[in-house]
Amino acid sequence: MPPSESAIWHTPRRWIPSSLLGRVLLLTLLAMGAAQVISSMAWVGAFKAQRVEGLVVTTRNLAQSAAATAQFFNSLPLDYRHIVLDQLRNMGGTRFFVSLNDKRIDMAPLPDTEQKELATEEVRSVLRRRLGNDINLHVDFVHPEDLRILNTELPLDALPPSWAHYSLMLEPLNPPVLVMQIEVAEDDWLYLASPLPAPYVSLEDEGVPGQQVFFLVVMIGLLFPVLAWLIRQQTRPLRKLAKATRDLPLDDDQPSLKEQGSAEIVAVTRSFNTMRRRLQNYLSDREQLFRAISHDLKTPITRLRLRIDLIDDEPMRERLEADLLELELLVKGALQSLKDTDIHENVEPVDIRRMLERMAEAYRADGDERLKVQGSCQLYRGKPLALSRCLGNLVDNAIKYGERALVQLEDSAEQLVVRVDDHGPGIPEAELQRIFEPYYRLDQASRQGHGLGLGIARNIAQNHGGDLTISNRMEGGLRVVLALPRH
Repeated sequence: MPPSESAIWHTPRRWIPSSLLGRVLLLTLLAMGAAQVISSMAWVGAFKAQRVEGLVVTTRNLAQSAAATAQFFNSLPLDYRHIVLDQLRNMGGTRFFVSLNDKRIDMAPLPDTEQKELATEEVRSVLRRRLGNDINLHVDFVHPEDLRILNTELPLDALPPSWAHYSLMLEPLNPPVLVMQIEVAEDDWLYLASPLPAPYVSLEDEGVPGQQVFFLVVMIGLLFPVLAWLIRQQTRPLRKLAKATRDLPLDDDQPSLKEQGSAEIVAVTRSFNTMRRRLQNYLSDREQLFRAISHDLKTPITRLRLRIDLIDDEPMRERLEADLLELELLVKGALQSLKDTDIHENVEPVDIRRMLERMAEAYRADGDERLKVQGSCQLYRGKPLALSRCLGNLVDNAIKYGERALVQLEDSAEQLVVRVDDHGPGIPEAELQRIFEPYYRLDQASRQGHGLGLGIARNIAQNHGGDLTISNRMEGGLRVVLALPRH
């Protein structure tokens, strides 16, 4: 049968921690992660915009200088151009590496990116605005290893350091080199190359900087231990309160819980201590009341018994003795009910299976197995004597009215279920709701018991956080289900 919608709705997700510490840490991690992601996106967006703006301004300045150099070379007579180039190389170079080639040199460009396209377009725009729109122009970015120079297309490492290394190498950064080739005359190409200055050492789109990730890791590493320690300090009184509530020690020699922690926890602890004192007073007053009633009733019962013995009418004396006996049984039953539902007992691990097996041995006679136990279970934390009375009442009723009983155990992480089936006549449906009422007995059972057993059993089950239900079996007999929660 598929689970109901409400069961699915209330089923906790496995990835959500059950403890307050785990949940606070998880929420903190999610909040910090979300805040860091949002702030990183905003920071990266602003950083990228600033970087693009700086790259455009830098390449525009380079293009302005390149245009001025091209205009200067155009103004020189043809015979003086090579002399000027030789002087520049002997002086150690300028901002650009400049040469005149008889053709345009083809080189492997850097991969196309958004930043590269913006910078390249800015350089073209400046050169065409300064030199004219009809010039033959080629602009691109090249890696230093792919750079080729002069008509012989020599690599950069093949040239003397004084010629090109000072103007084209920025070791160890090795930024992209902006290469501008301008046709100044037929078969004359002015070659200008310059590396991008720092911090523009890359034209690729960058993601989240490493320092942002490092900062997030360091922040989590420092914050989580401190937060975990603080939460443990705050939840320690809660754990003590939960244990005291579960065990509920009502002995007078047990000290009250220390009122420590936050204001809310102190208020809850103070309320628990007040409730515990009220329960102690209530139980003490109840016990004294029943003792006083028992003591006060013994004297008139004894006097009545003595007076009954003086009556000569035998039928009358027998009727009075029966009434007096019933009165004594009612008093003893009330005292037994008080004793059996007492909650002074401490909580400890109980072997329910072993307890039922001992009951089965007591009902076994001449090889006749009147009580059969099936299933197994782990130790259950409860009150041993109270659970023994509860199970004993259920088994006694099953065998008394059904002659035989079958007890089945079903254990899980959430609860322990004990089913007791008998082969008796069952109970009319109209009587099922009244079967737990004190002193209520069916007609066929009116000669036995006081009608307190099932009520006592249900009170014990409810004191353990569980419940007791009764239903008629389709094949005949009763089924009593005792459900005891594990938590």
